[in-house]
Amino acid sequence: MSDQDAMKKQAAEAALSYVEGGVIGVGTGSTVNHFIDALAGIKGRIDGAVSSSVASTTRLEAHGIRVLDLNAAGELSLYVDGADESNERLELIKGGGGALTREKIVAAASRQFVCIADESKLVRVLGAFPLPVEVIPMARSFVARELVRLGGSPVWRDGFVTDNGNQILDVQNLEILEPAKLEQTINNIAGVVTVGIFALRPADVLILGTPDGPRTLRR
Repeated sequence: MSDQDAMKKQAAEAALSYVEGGVIGVGTGSTVNHFIDALAGIKGRIDGAVSSSVASTTRLEAHGIRVLDLNAAGELSLYVDGADESNERLELIKGGGGALTREKIVAAASRQFVCIADESKLVRVLGAFPLPVEVIPMARSFVARELVRLGGSPVWRDGFVTDNGNQILDVQNLEILEPAKLEQTINNIAGVVTVGIFALRPADVLILGTPDGPRTLRR
């Protein structure tokens, strides 16, 4: 296991202390995979999980963890997910794995959002990681032109289709100084399903894996 992977695992295992029962939300990605594997050891403590992706659903079910539809589950007590970037206000960029829309929905439906990552994901200003934007296929070129007007350089994630049947534009060359404002602006472009800025609903807790052990930041 690489040092970075070990730090992801460390952060994931630290998030278990926030699991208090009921139905929890589970995100997507390499760090979350460690969380799912650790969650299997205490699965009797929860009633099930709402998953943000097909991949996470498959992994949860392989561990014998019941996966529920969000419509049936109602409000969730906890959501655990990773991030591609976080600033110190716990505003995030997410969507490198393409599950940003479902992740944003589950985050919005949860009382507490715990983000898990290795320490490299903490940045001063968001935007070095290309910003994912999920778009309706027919709107891809139109949305791309609008994103250029906002100063970005959108690149179509060719060959990738989201779990919702849509496409992703990865927007490079952005320095995101006002994340919540830009989130609203991009969400208002016709044809955008959602943007991978999580600032209107940021994380409540950020657990970072470090060489010296987990570091926790709170809003």
